Amino acid sequence: EIAPTLYFNVPTGFDAIASAMKTDDALRRNFLSRVKMFFYAGASLAQPVWESLFESAERELGERVVMTCGFGMTESSPYGLFPTSPDIRAGDLGLPTPGMECKLVPVDGKLELRYRGPNITPGYWRAPEATAEAFDEEGFFCTGDAVRWIDDADPNRGLRFDGRIAEDFKLATGTFVSVGPLRARVIAGGAPYIQDVVLTGLNRSEIGALVFPTPAVRSLAGLPADAPLAEVLRHRAVRARFQSLVTDLSLTATGSANRVARLLLLAEPPSIDKGEITDKGSINQRAVLKERDALVQALYDETPGVDVIKPETHS
Repeated sequence: EIAPTLYFNVPTGFDAIASAMKTDDALRRNFLSRVKMFFYAGASLAQPVWESLFESAERELGERVVMTCGFGMTESSPYGLFPTSPDIRAGDLGLPTPGMECKLVPVDGKLELRYRGPNITPGYWRAPEATAEAFDEEGFFCTGDAVRWIDDADPNRGLRFDGRIAEDFKLATGTFVSVGPLRARVIAGGAPYIQDVVLTGLNRSEIGALVFPTPAVRSLAGLPADAPLAEVLRHRAVRARFQSLVTDLSLTATGSANRVARLLLLAEPPSIDKGEITDKGSINQRAVLKERDALVQALYDETPGVDVIKPETHS
């Protein structure tokens, strides 16, 4: 009923409306009739969702709607960076807000983003130890976010998100796994059938993935609409699609740090009550790994169960 001119939402909301506009002509027609810009914040928006929004806009309007975002945190009041380029892609953060300084500090092979400026909190209320831990020796706030340059040759294009440093882990070989970029690669490769992914492999020989599927997997199986999701996920057409995905991921990997060697499709969605989803709608990797430790163990059993999907082997 409402035709917005500017539309603001978190990625979960954009995902829902992008999916709905694929089949709901009336919603698509009205929703896009006046909108001039999409704006998201709170978490990363997957590239397949961008493409779906663009496809709907091009279908209805003959052109794309401008997409942009803001990046920051509560401690930065909350705005820190903003992209200004017209050709941004998912993960682009842009440049610091005027008056705020950024420092990039090497941490475990990545660059941690740190803030200093009038918009940054002076500390935490009645928590001197937490305050001391949050700032470095030069007074920069340590965000825990990893970034890289969009274009090494042109700093004016700004920064790109490179994952949360706390989410990264080491394999048994000592090789670091950069979770953010690899997670995005898995989601993009499995579109439109993947809602989210949690990567596994801490102190193990190879990377695995716990996959939360979207309702679109039902179209692969062709089973009755009321068929249990667990039954849908075991259907040979669904398994074939995800085996193709994990095979492609394995073949295109450049080494163990970005090679997904096994995956498990999860019938139970992430739980808000158990902390598996944040209040911003993004996945909490640590909580999922803790709550589903038995599934992680099953993923790495010496004799994997039938639900574990591995790459095709070619003789």
